[in-house]
Amino acid sequence: MAPPRNVLFITADQWRADCLSAAGHPLVRTPHLDALAGDGVRFARHYAQAAPCGPSRASLHTGMYLQNHRSGTNGTPLDARHTNWAAELRARGHDPVLFGYTDTSADPRLLDPDDPVLRSYEGLLPGIRPVVEMGTYPHAWADWLRERGYEIPDEVFELYSRKRDVPEWEDGGDVPAPLAIPAEHHDTFFMTGSVMDYVREQGPAPWVVHLSLLRPHPPWIAPEPYNALYDPAEVPGFNRAESAEAEGAQHPWLAYQVGQRGYRCPEDERRLRRLKASYYGLISEVDDQIGRLIAFLKERGLYDRTLIVFTSDHGEQMGDHWLLGKCGYFDESFHIPLIIRDPRPESDAARGSCIDAFSENVDLMPTLLDWLGVEVPVQCDGRSLRPMLESGKPPARWRGEAHWEYDFRDPARNEAETALGLTLHQCSLNVIRDERYKYVHFTALPPLFFDLQEDPEERVNRAEDPAYLSRVLEYAQRMLSWRMNHDEQTLTHMTLTENGVVERRAPRLQEHR
Repeated sequence: MAPPRNVLFITADQWRADCLSAAGHPLVRTPHLDALAGDGVRFARHYAQAAPCGPSRASLHTGMYLQNHRSGTNGTPLDARHTNWAAELRARGHDPVLFGYTDTSADPRLLDPDDPVLRSYEGLLPGIRPVVEMGTYPHAWADWLRERGYEIPDEVFELYSRKRDVPEWEDGGDVPAPLAIPAEHHDTFFMTGSVMDYVREQGPAPWVVHLSLLRPHPPWIAPEPYNALYDPAEVPGFNRAESAEAEGAQHPWLAYQVGQRGYRCPEDERRLRRLKASYYGLISEVDDQIGRLIAFLKERGLYDRTLIVFTSDHGEQMGDHWLLGKCGYFDESFHIPLIIRDPRPESDAARGSCIDAFSENVDLMPTLLDWLGVEVPVQCDGRSLRPMLESGKPPARWRGEAHWEYDFRDPARNEAETALGLTLHQCSLNVIRDERYKYVHFTALPPLFFDLQEDPEERVNRAEDPAYLSRVLEYAQRMLSWRMNHDEQTLTHMTLTENGVVERRAPRLQEHR
């Protein structure tokens, strides 16, 4: 086998970890990703570090926790002093290219105030070269459709939401109404084909591709035949209290959130079931296109020369806890899939493994760099997953929990601050979650504590239960230690002496509990 040298780094948007047939989902079918997992390694307890898209991708691309990169919302600038996997590879002669988007909010201190980049949070990750750039305004896809005779609306994003003129399922239709555009012209098909065209053009030259797919992000309107794959009447039910008001009684932040337009799920359960069925359909469509791309790599003899990584930026509430979207502290928003297929013979023994140890999106930058023989920067809070790709099991002293943060400030408005009596910098929460317990710490609101063994649906807050007080204290202390251990440390391993700079990097150890 020729030495491996290509990277295909795929992110889907808003994909829950349970929505894989390999993960045991009772309805969703993802045969191509299942096959990839069977030929690689699936990480069953993989978590995003933030939500929504911008903050999560900042962690994904820099290997840093939110507490260090501080790009906490869609639109919060990502400090230009932080490096990322693409910049590191470009500095070493690679040409990482983008198909899609990275949602990187530019640092305004380096730009002219009139620079159009500062009019959108959907900027580009430094170091990556866009071949097909997408986002809220998918002009590349629109141009491709125009060449095929489509009339393009003034608001290009409407391409995602225009349905065929048929009755919707909750109004008596047989199936959810399909997207007006067929699957063979949908953006997922277009993006996959664009990557294939690029790879053809490279010939024998090595390549590093980041394919950032929008789906299954809303609008949840699937093209035919994916709109009809799943019967809304048969989708699993919803993990929630009897009413949104009862749900909100758990915590002041949740009471505020379930009252927000765009986050509170529809009261009409038939409509909500239709949205879930369409969400599943979009997932199966992405799975089919990944299968198409993998088949293409095999046909060209590239599959066994390419590291393939598949994950998501965050999950989706999809009606659970009366919420839509991604937010807060529930697992539905942060537990996401991760599948990695390492083509090297060193990883043959681990093929088909399922890792139950906790992994995080901050681990992906170290993994990509490590696999390509590039030194991992000190800034990275994560660790390379390569040892697990080779052994199928976690190394000694691997982390025993997952961590994430959610920043609900809004510098452009002050709705949360006003509603909850907080300052801008108090609109944040931190989570530590292991096999048994979950602790949620708010900056200036009461904490939450869940016994996941007794209460896997996270319905009962035990933070003030006398039987759990010692546990609450233990987990609060663990969170404090974790944050201290991961404070930003770019220069902290150096000291200036009479002999010049002395540098000694500490090992990146994660205590296993």
